[in-house]
Amino acid sequence: MISSNLRRIRERIEEVSRRVGRDPAEITLVAVSKNFETDAVREAAAAGQRDFGENRAQELRDKYDDVGDDVRWHFIGHLQSNKAKYVARAASVVHSIDSIKIARALDKEYAKAERRAEALIEVKTSSEETKFGVEEEDELKRIVETVAESERLTLVGLMTIAPYAEDPDVARRSFAELREIKERLDVEGATELSMGMTHDFETAIEEGATILRIGTAIFGERTYR
Repeated sequence: MISSNLRRIRERIEEVSRRVGRDPAEITLVAVSKNFETDAVREAAAAGQRDFGENRAQELRDKYDDVGDDVRWHFIGHLQSNKAKYVARAASVVHSIDSIKIARALDKEYAKAERRAEALIEVKTSSEETKFGVEEEDELKRIVETVAESERLTLVGLMTIAPYAEDPDVARRSFAELREIKERLDVEGATELSMGMTHDFETAIEEGATILRIGTAIFGERTYR
């Protein structure tokens, strides 16, 4: 099932990319494996999937301990500074930096782990209280400066989570806003836009996404404990 799901997702990514005049090779598919066992990760990896995303620091740590560097791990969830050590052990990419405190904690822990990470800053483009991310552009610039001054983090772009809605234009507004913020920042090397999930990734591609975070369409519906 997972291999056939991956094939269908890749076909849809290619179809939408071609339709809007984009090269599908410039889009990274991150398979979000939260709440699924490592057997599911291995099955996806056997089908050619390289990048995997986790929302919880401890779950990332545990899966990394089991699977290791055979795949590329992304941390995509909200992070508390006291759990940065778990992320630093495992993740090559961190999508959800939303404060100077978190940026500094991650830099410190990656130095301890003698590792480096690509970093994205999470921007809040939704009014939903459950969403995280930087809201003020001045604060965003301060976090950009903190990451630029860090020893172990390399800023590569921005991330957002659009509100869930049946109307694709609701997500489109969030994605367009993130793209416009990136263009205004104009930071050298910060070219990635991490946006788009199972229900809205086609709209995200249309608005310039370079990283898609897709779970349900690959692994199926989650059972939450």
